[in-house]
Amino acid sequence: MSESLATTAGLPGKTTLSDLRPNPLWSELPLFDRTGWKRVRFGDFAQSIGERAEPKDAQEEIYVGLEHIDPQCLHIRRWGKGSDVTGTKLRFRKGDIIFGRRRAYQRKLAVAEMDGICSAHAMVVRARPDKVLPEFLPFLMMSDRFMNRAVEISVGSLSPTINWTTLKLEEFDLPPLDQQRRIAEILWAVDESEKSRNRVKGDIEALKLAYEVNEFDRLFEEVRDGQIKSAKLRDVLRTPICNGIFKTSDLFGKGTLLVNVTDIYSGFRAVPPSLNRVEVTQSEGQRFSAKPGDVIFNRSSLVLAGIGHACFVPEWDEDMVFECHLMRARPDPQIIDSRFMCRYALSPRGRRFLMSRAQTTTMTTINQGDIGDMPFPLPDLDRQNAVADHLDDLESTIAEVAQAIASDATLKSQIANQLFT
Repeated sequence: MSESLATTAGLPGKTTLSDLRPNPLWSELPLFDRTGWKRVRFGDFAQSIGERAEPKDAQEEIYVGLEHIDPQCLHIRRWGKGSDVTGTKLRFRKGDIIFGRRRAYQRKLAVAEMDGICSAHAMVVRARPDKVLPEFLPFLMMSDRFMNRAVEISVGSLSPTINWTTLKLEEFDLPPLDQQRRIAEILWAVDESEKSRNRVKGDIEALKLAYEVNEFDRLFEEVRDGQIKSAKLRDVLRTPICNGIFKTSDLFGKGTLLVNVTDIYSGFRAVPPSLNRVEVTQSEGQRFSAKPGDVIFNRSSLVLAGIGHACFVPEWDEDMVFECHLMRARPDPQIIDSRFMCRYALSPRGRRFLMSRAQTTTMTTINQGDIGDMPFPLPDLDRQNAVADHLDDLESTIAEVAQAIASDATLKSQIANQLFT
């Protein structure tokens, strides 16, 4: 550390990252060397900002609710406006930390990149820069050490909430300011990698969506022009559409693998189906079989968006059956490729058709007749395969980027947890 610290104008003793003159060899400081660390009360190095704001006086200002903060993400990616809400809110400034003090187990914490107002169910935390660098504090608060303690000191059963009067007394280990700088630069570099990959993932997802829209619109234009034929789903199948078996499964039981709704949403063609199994007779195993090349549709859901979600069955070394909330379509491979069928059903155009036929009572459902009415363009099989291959490639790339994002998040978490354990 330098012999003296620069001071912020009018605030003697207050230090910012730009003011700090660190050890000239700060970049070589061992990351996990705890020499010089001190245990300090949270309220001694951070403060709760209680500046109130009325939405009527902040109609055009940015409003951040807890619903706008993603768990374990330091960035605010969406927001509303003051005119959207009522009731007294809290005002935050750029650089402040917005921390969800209600239901802290959700781990909602973000660094404000602008001024605005936020939910009163949040806590606005600001670093005391003579004790902790504003760039360092968010990572301490995202650590398991902090979050677990925040949950422990929350009060209330239905909606546990943290009180500042309790939190400010909690003690945490703080490194010297020059080491805080080193740690913060490393963790923000990992965060920037994660952020950049998220942008890449979003770009590829947009490219995939554009391709789905344009390609299937083009195919239906060719149908209208008489260049290719079309057919309803029921007319391109080898067997009639079939609902699944109604039996209770046992996660650790014996029997045949059971494809369920969760497997459909998780894309079970890319990973093994769940470990759920069910005892079936030989005739049930044949009637409700899920064979390679079959397309499985979700026929009932609590929400409209879940209806008709589709997945095709891959090659698998065990027999499978499918449960009663699903239905099976078995394509004729001489007419339509199962991947092409699945990709069209999942496209915006296919989704619009399926949701338009859904019926809602206690649950949202779609029946065999309505799914059977679904129209498909029928280019030759080579073109069907080419469309499916291209979408598979894009989806694989998205999955690879998502894995890299998860690795960055894990690395950031592991470093922080190692430091603050």
